[in-house]
Amino acid sequence: MNELRENGGIPGGIILLMAVMAGLTVANIYYNQPLLGMISRDLGISHLTADMMTVVTQAGYAAGLVLVLPAGDLWSRRRIVVTCMLASFLMLLAIALSGSIYLICAASFVLGVSSVVPQLFIPLTGQFSEPRNKARNMGFVLSGLLTGILAARVISGFMGGWLGWRAMFLTAAAVMVICSAVCLFLMPVTKRNFEGSYLSLLRSIIGIVRDHPQIRLNSIRSAFGFGSMLALWACMAFRVAEAPFCRGSDAVGWLGLCGMSGAIAASGMGRIIPRFGVKRLCVSGALIQLLGWGVSFLFGGTWAGLIAALILVDIGTQCQQLSGQSGALAEIPGASSRVNTIFMATFFTGGCLGTFFAGLGWEHWGWTGVCLTGALFASGSLLVSAFDRK
Repeated sequence: MNELRENGGIPGGIILLMAVMAGLTVANIYYNQPLLGMISRDLGISHLTADMMTVVTQAGYAAGLVLVLPAGDLWSRRRIVVTCMLASFLMLLAIALSGSIYLICAASFVLGVSSVVPQLFIPLTGQFSEPRNKARNMGFVLSGLLTGILAARVISGFMGGWLGWRAMFLTAAAVMVICSAVCLFLMPVTKRNFEGSYLSLLRSIIGIVRDHPQIRLNSIRSAFGFGSMLALWACMAFRVAEAPFCRGSDAVGWLGLCGMSGAIAASGMGRIIPRFGVKRLCVSGALIQLLGWGVSFLFGGTWAGLIAALILVDIGTQCQQLSGQSGALAEIPGASSRVNTIFMATFFTGGCLGTFFAGLGWEHWGWTGVCLTGALFASGSLLVSAFDRK
């Protein structure tokens, strides 16, 4: 098995492998969303109790970003990836076979922790690709991740309606077994980036945050962009449920297909980062988001307006994430997993804040409040870019 060298290049087949594995792995934390109604009825629990399954899965993912992702600099990434996939297999199997919501929630938390595999692939790609291909290859892996998020909801909805919610989790468990075997035999070997204990590894993250303002800047402005996007999705079900749409959650699922635009954009966006630069692309992404929010405010009472807004806001987000993430990872290639921990933890926090404030905006001012929230987050990204003097 070949060993990768930093900046030495990654075979195209390995890039494709990581893109596919990223999509299949991240899908595990999104399968449950269309199935919550079925789970609620089958277990005889309230919708609120069933929704805790989603909450604890996301909490587990956040914990994985902090506790598992940095280990990519200390231990073999191949070993971590395979271990995470096998853990996901066990948790998916437990969810499929359990009749207790408490056991399901416990398994969902661990499933979230073990679903950070794509965030191990992205810094690996950035560290070992040839300099001229780094952003492009990261874009391919990111597009695989985004496609997995999109496809998970669609596949889960169809399979749940056809075979039931347990069949979906059993199928996902089988997929994880196959993925772990493929990664065990095909993933290349990489050298460790850190010498020391796990605790000293975690402590070193604080020093990176303190000593590298460009990493802080790229992480924060991308987080504002992610918050802007999630503000739109947080209240989309409420929007389509009221006049003039008067539709249910199925309409939200179909609108989710618009997210494919983001995956397509990410797959080709990496090529233009070296030409336009990280800052310029981040600024462009924020401006595209503002345009999308303007469309949402003016034409959000029509399907065409909502679809246009979703596409614009999503593409703007991918501009900011891919450019910000590549810029952050370029600062310290030898600490790529720890840098990605900082970036993704900040990114995830921005998304949570966008969701929270969008809910407040909806409660007080309806769709206008949501549009204002999203526009303010996009403007926050522009404001942070104003401090970029590099």
